[in-house]
Amino acid sequence: MAETNYVTQDTFEKMQEELHHMKAIERPAASRAIAEAREKGDLKENAEYDAAKEAQGMLEAKIKYLEGVIATARILDESSIDFSRVSILTKVTVTNMSNNKVFTYQIVSEKEASLKDGKISVTSPIGKGLLGKVVGDIAEVIVPAGQLKFRIDNITV
Repeated sequence: MAETNYVTQDTFEKMQEELHHMKAIERPAASRAIAEAREKGDLKENAEYDAAKEAQGMLEAKIKYLEGVIATARILDESSIDFSRVSILTKVTVTNMSNNKVFTYQIVSEKEASLKDGKISVTSPIGKGLLGKVVGDIAEVIVPAGQLKFRIDNITV
């Protein structure tokens, strides 16, 4: 059974645009590159042909992957989210108990995760550790560097 991919409407639309671009623009370009390389002679010793075929294979793999993600996507409706607990799409402000540093993260799907934007994956160790917690709870999270403790300070949209 395929894993459900939780995404926002915006991310879903971006994935559909990316897939359309790959199919409508990149796929025909890859076919043209193969045809041009084929015209240059013996295919056994034609590095350009081999490179074009490899690029086409990689593109087809990306298309297949993205089609799978879109097929298993579940669009999350922000209006139906319970903000009393940490869940996907909530923004949670936490304090690292070891150094008293305060961080705000938005819990998102793997596809949307971006640490520089403060978005962490629901499947990451910190994301998993924070899920279901309420304000005032202490989340103990196991990360590769050891155990971290976070106090949940605030949960918002």
